[in-house]
Amino acid sequence: MRIDNFKVEDWFNKYEKLSKYDMADTCVESLSLDGLFEIIGNREEHLSQIMTRKLNYGDIQGSERLHNAIRSLYNNSSHKITVTHGAIGANNLVMKSIIEKGDKVVSIIPTYQQHYSIPKSLGADVKIVFLKEENHWLPDLEELREAVGNNTKLICMNNPNNPTGSVMPEEILKEIVKIAGVNNSYVLCDEVYRGLEHNGQISKSIVDLYSKGISTGSMSKLFSLAGLRLGWIVAPNEAMEKIIIHREYDTISVSIPDDFFSSLAIENKDKIIKRNLSKILDGKKIISDWVNSESHITWVEPKGGTTTLLKYDLNMSSVDLCKKLLNDTGVLFLPASTLEMEGYLRAGYCNDVSKLEKGLNLFSDWLNKQ
Repeated sequence: MRIDNFKVEDWFNKYEKLSKYDMADTCVESLSLDGLFEIIGNREEHLSQIMTRKLNYGDIQGSERLHNAIRSLYNNSSHKITVTHGAIGANNLVMKSIIEKGDKVVSIIPTYQQHYSIPKSLGADVKIVFLKEENHWLPDLEELREAVGNNTKLICMNNPNNPTGSVMPEEILKEIVKIAGVNNSYVLCDEVYRGLEHNGQISKSIVDLYSKGISTGSMSKLFSLAGLRLGWIVAPNEAMEKIIIHREYDTISVSIPDDFFSSLAIENKDKIIKRNLSKILDGKKIISDWVNSESHITWVEPKGGTTTLLKYDLNMSSVDLCKKLLNDTGVLFLPASTLEMEGYLRAGYCNDVSKLEKGLNLFSDWLNKQ
């Protein structure tokens, strides 16, 4: 199987360790185990439960406790759950299980490159529907209707959106469900940022709106525990039966510590989300004030998640800009050309708020010298 280079990951592999001010990170400041226990309490009780566990394969599909915790994130009790190696493993499994050569797939982008490069590598006919700045980075439903036909197997999207920070309201999600339903298409929605809507109102999951909806999630964004490398799929039974077959070839199980600490975190989701939203809004205030004062930059204010697209007015490619900026100042952004969006930079604003203001000020000084 041939697949395109993963452009975002290539960029980070080459440049992330060279930065002094990482403006590209997509996570809220990560939790340590000490930090997790500080939030949830009962440290010794919880540690005593895990310290004596034998580190065998554990529960192949994930423990009953973890399944119950994940189910608490959704209203739909009829869909099935399986646990994966992060959301990256979840998305990969869904696509490998559902898509065959010659299938039609529609991907709403910008989004994580998995959502269009994996279907392409499997021999699918992939149609792209771009989110547009003038539409506040929300999908054009007429364009989507034109792209989706009666032979479309799968529609791929993520909500809240990375990199734009847009959040699809329920009425748009319901229209997408209608479009998919007419054509009997699955809808895969990567929902790793669901729960980090800036107004505190959690978006509807695709699985709570559509019988052929498939949700993927993980511990990385919502829970600030990317190091646990645990994700999940929530899918209708007929899709999950295929997913489980493929899962047996590349997952077997997740680790017992990952399962245990993920269960604890999800059971205490309200406390962790409160902590994370506070950090997100602090960072958003800093970057919002900066954008409003910076004549070379414009944006559409993000409504969810941890990232945004910054539009710049310099006559250079986003890759050239990011390379020169990093070399001159140590400030790192992600060139949005890695997300098929030239003329923009992706900024994260929630990881290290102490460095955010300094990094943005250095960027302003640099912009004024160009």
